[in-house]
Formats: sequence, C-alpha cells, structure tokens
Amino acid sequence: METQYYTLIEKQDFYEIIENKYGELAIFIDAREGSPVAPVLEFDGKKTALLKRDERLAVRLDNIDEETKGPLAEAEFVLIVELQGKMVERTYGVPVENVEEIVFEGRQTRADEIVKAKSKEDVIKSFGAVRSWISGGKK
Repeated sequence: METQYYTLIEKQDFYEIIENKYGELAIFIDAREGSPVAPVLEFDGKKTALLKRDERLAVRLDNIDEETKGPLAEAEFVLIVELQGKMVERTYGVPVENVEEIVFEGRQTRADEIVKAKSKEDVIKSFGAVRSWISGGKK
C-alpha cells in the first residue's frame, strides 16, 4: 500500500476485541465522523495497531491484550464496529497488514461523535462471539 500521511491520529482509550467460533475477530471502537475510505489495520505484532480509516484520519489502538496478539497477527481481515455509546453506528471489514513498526505521522488528538443503529450486544450476539478481550488503558 502506498504511504499515506494523516492530519489526525485519534487514540482510542478503551476498545474491545472479540473472537467468534470461526476465529474471526471484531474490534469495537468509538464512532468517528464520516464513512471510512479504503481502511486498513496495521499491526506491529506487539501492543499497537493503527486503523488507517481514510486519508485524513487514523485511529491508534494501544496496549493490545497479550492473548489477542496471536489471533490478530494471523487474521487476514477484521470487522470494525463503530459505536456511539452502546449503539452501532457502522460496521465494515478491514484487511490486516502485519508491519515491523507503526509510524505515527500527524497530530494526535481525541474526538468522537455520531448517532443511531442497533446495540453492541446485538452485534456481539449475531457475530457469535466465543471470546472477548478488553484492551487499552485500565478503566
């Protein structure tokens, strides 16, 4: 993938990664404004992932749970679920790229907005989650 430069990198303080019985992963994050364009998730195989949502915005996921590293490194795609509170704003599939190191370019910030859809529990149930990891900072 060509090098992209971001004007904003939003740090996602709390997020959840779940796995269903087929080994598929879904990552629940806060909703961002606008629809993603050609999103991709870069994973360094350690503790950090970067969701490149579009040419303007990337979402940084720090402190990935130790047990999650293997399944995430092996995943070809993950489901991203953007939430406004407990309501789902949008879902989309994202290819996973394993990288040596994640390079953060741009200004780091924090922001969330949006509205409406079905609940987080509905998506977890229909996704068929068998495992779930809470990652990020301590609540």
